[in-house]
Amino acid sequence: MVSDFLEGRNAREEEKVLPAAGSRVLEPRFNMNLSYGAILDEQGVQFVVFSRNAHEMRILLYENVQDSMPMEVIRLDRDLNRWGDVWCIYVPGLKEGTLYHFQADGPFSPHFGMRFNKNARLIDPFAKALSGEYLYAEDGMLVPPKCVVVDDFFDWKGDRHLRLPLPDSIIYEMHVRGFTQSPTSGCEYPGSYRGVIEKIPYLKSLGVTAVELMPVHEYLERDPAASGPNRRENYWGYDPVAFFAPHQGYAWDKTPGAQVREFKEMVLALHQAGIEVILDVVFNHTAEGNEHGPTLSFKGLENSVYYILEDDQRYYKNYSGCGNTVNGNHPIVRKMIFDCLRHWVHNYHVDGFRFDLASILSRDRRGNLVPNPPLVELIAEDPLIADTKIIAEAWDAAGAYQVGNFGCARWAEWNGRYRDDLRSFLKGDEGFAHAAAQRIAGSADLYNPIGRGSQASVNFITCHDGFTLYDLYSYNQKHNEANGWDGTDGTDDNRSWNCGAEGDTDDGEVLGLRRRLIKNACAVLLGSRGIPMFLAGDEFCNTQFGNNNPYCQDNEISWLDWGMLEKNREIFDFFRNMIAFRKKHPVIRRTTAPCSCGLPEISFHGEQPWDDDYGADSRVLGVMFAGKDESDRDDIVFLAINAFWEPMQMELPGLPESHHWVKTVDTGADDPSDCIRDAQSGAFKSENRIILSPRSVMLLVADAGLT
Repeated sequence: MVSDFLEGRNAREEEKVLPAAGSRVLEPRFNMNLSYGAILDEQGVQFVVFSRNAHEMRILLYENVQDSMPMEVIRLDRDLNRWGDVWCIYVPGLKEGTLYHFQADGPFSPHFGMRFNKNARLIDPFAKALSGEYLYAEDGMLVPPKCVVVDDFFDWKGDRHLRLPLPDSIIYEMHVRGFTQSPTSGCEYPGSYRGVIEKIPYLKSLGVTAVELMPVHEYLERDPAASGPNRRENYWGYDPVAFFAPHQGYAWDKTPGAQVREFKEMVLALHQAGIEVILDVVFNHTAEGNEHGPTLSFKGLENSVYYILEDDQRYYKNYSGCGNTVNGNHPIVRKMIFDCLRHWVHNYHVDGFRFDLASILSRDRRGNLVPNPPLVELIAEDPLIADTKIIAEAWDAAGAYQVGNFGCARWAEWNGRYRDDLRSFLKGDEGFAHAAAQRIAGSADLYNPIGRGSQASVNFITCHDGFTLYDLYSYNQKHNEANGWDGTDGTDDNRSWNCGAEGDTDDGEVLGLRRRLIKNACAVLLGSRGIPMFLAGDEFCNTQFGNNNPYCQDNEISWLDWGMLEKNREIFDFFRNMIAFRKKHPVIRRTTAPCSCGLPEISFHGEQPWDDDYGADSRVLGVMFAGKDESDRDDIVFLAINAFWEPMQMELPGLPESHHWVKTVDTGADDPSDCIRDAQSGAFKSENRIILSPRSVMLLVADAGLT
């Protein structure tokens, strides 16, 4: 069976004869305005698929999800059912829920990039839902999940995109299953779209404005040909097989196609709570892998169109690190991606996208990086997705690193430089004060404020890829033994510090220091210009036990432990209050009208005010934001950081006589309840000189109401 799963062998076998029960003569019918895939109307279904070099095309219809053999095979007539390179047939009488595959016959000529296998069951590239597991038929052929004919109707109850300004966003990155899968979640529908709905009151209380969902389009959960130690779960979902279909594994209702309804119900519920939905999309590779991988869909329809191939077209360019690279700037593939984005925006009401390894979208059909790549420009300029947020992970696995220069003003970017520079500075490394100041101020050295404004930099210290925030200050090295790669997987560039004990400890001093550093990271992230994003569970010290690459861990390593919420309520409250603080001060988030004091919009300070000439060993930094709030009052915020292990004194910039500095955040406070206070309460009136506790952060505001 394993050999049948690999391409090459069964491609040259004689055709397996499939049953053709209930054969019928179908009239040719083709509506040029219809898209690809299975289009349902009141009388039946029209199937449309692209294949330039196929000699024959068949549709396999199934009665049940668990069936390995079709109940009917419909053969398309090359003369009647082909229009150019598009195969099309209308089948009356089919309804919502119909299960199907495509099957294409054509040349098996790897040297010319063609890998047709007339026996392979193929997933429709435009399938709107999949159902079932990977099976093996009686003839030994792999049977992938069936495609499902879907009715797109849904009562949205007047829902529209929330259109929240990107600079005002606070993004919460989560994995749909891992968010509620643990029994500690207390959810009735754990690990599902419905489970996310159950946790909406929690998300609202935290104050986040958007959830960024790790991949939810249909993906290969596990290699059906692998066994033993090589059989690893694909927990994260970065192995797509159907870009238009929400993942069936996250649906509670296992009826074919039910995931479509449940996903829409989740989006609607989040919107009703004022929370946007951003999808992490993977248009850089597929689960079909390289020349040794399975034929599931694209390979069996038009391999050389969908993938970037080497000069010897037997082999695949691998800019993704996953075996193949999607040929995103081929016109056919470009249109597929374009249609897919519109599909998620208009059929599912999603509010934006984060593009995994987006630099691959900047590569031409031979893999070269090009200026103004057509697909990147097309996404930015499409008027029908103009309301959405588009965020690039501006690098790929082949060395392209475009942080600071990806796309145009519509594109925001995951700022990997922010993560690296702030991790190093906050743990006390020398030589990072200047870089940290730039990152906190919005990374104008990377993103020209004139062209990119204050919405280009998505700031993060943690994400799914790497340590959690708790682990960042609990481990000096990664601990990925459970992944089965002898510790060779996952980055070694963690810029972490265990605070004196590796991993779990009952040392009160170590635990106290970890809590302080977590608060420091939170305060700086939410006190920085740019769009903050943090990983689900960081707000209550969730741990992955030192695993910085748990892509294959569908278990307690990756699932959120909600028992930590009560244990670390102090950290949750700090996150919640810092989010509220950020929302209260627009000057942190964007350029505003100048303040009446005449202070510059952003200024940098050392131990002395206005001294931005830090030495290489400086670990003290002040960043001041000044402008107006929505009520036209002065909004002045000073962020002070001491990354040194001893107390440091800092003199604050002078203010007009009517203003006073008021300390509102102090992670070095002895009493955790004193970490954040309301400036309007008059608490912590400050002189112009402060003492920063070792490894601590302060936030001060200029108040005109105190005397």
